[in-house]
Amino acid sequence: MSATPPVPPTKAKKPTVKEQRAAERQRKLEEFRRREAKARRNRRILIWGGSVAAAVVVGLLITSIVLTPQAARYTAGGEGATIEGVETFENTSNHVEGAVEYAQTPPAGGEHNPAWLNCGVYTEPVPNENAVHSLEHGAIWVTYDPSLSDADLETLRSKLPSTYIVLSPFDGLPSPIVLSGWNTQLQVDEADDPRIAEYLEEYWQSQNVPEPGALCTGAIDGPGKVS
Repeated sequence: MSATPPVPPTKAKKPTVKEQRAAERQRKLEEFRRREAKARRNRRILIWGGSVAAAVVVGLLITSIVLTPQAARYTAGGEGATIEGVETFENTSNHVEGAVEYAQTPPAGGEHNPAWLNCGVYTEPVPNENAVHSLEHGAIWVTYDPSLSDADLETLRSKLPSTYIVLSPFDGLPSPIVLSGWNTQLQVDEADDPRIAEYLEEYWQSQNVPEPGALCTGAIDGPGKVS
């Protein structure tokens, strides 16, 4: 039996120029689609990430506003409202050196030191003579008995404006809390007494003081100033 002659290998057909160009176009098209798909994924990630970041920032801002205590707001000067319990006086206004004996406790006007007390919150008693000068500029001096509880003190602070106010402890008060303006005074027993806000609305930055609108900063700090 004769052997079958071997079959010569088939020679691969070389693609035509047209086929080569079509294949190249297809390759470039697929590469373009891959790039576009990747770009779309990246855009979605950036948009999502930006939205999350924006939401976090807004959330933190809202939280900060909600949790940060806001100072109470009052209209400067009053309209002559009558507030139960308010006393008025006729103290003179002169600058003097040294200690002064005052007619009211705490003082609500009278002779005072040439340097005013910088308005703010104090944890220790402040010099009468400097605090009275601040009253001359339209500030309100809010004094409290040192035995006042932390909760009541926080309630009291929540009722105060951010400027033209002096808050300090005072020994020997006639009531747990006393608010003093120039020649006016209100004594209250409770930190949540609604007359506190009424008094501040009427007498805070009053025009009926010797030096209305004068500064309540830029002079001297008393002991224990915290803000």
